[in-house]
Amino acid sequence: MNIFVIWLVLVIAWNFGYPQASPLEDVIVAVILALFNVVLKKFLKF
Repeated sequence: MNIFVIWLVLVIAWNFGYPQASPLEDVIVAVILALFNVVLKKFLKF
């Protein structure tokens, strides 16, 4: 659950930080952040 919260906060920060981003960029960043969380999950052993 903590990994999801981290991902959600990063996605919200992206959306508020770059409101001019296209929907495609939003999807790409969300996928990259999801992959980052998978790697983070491995290192933190959640």
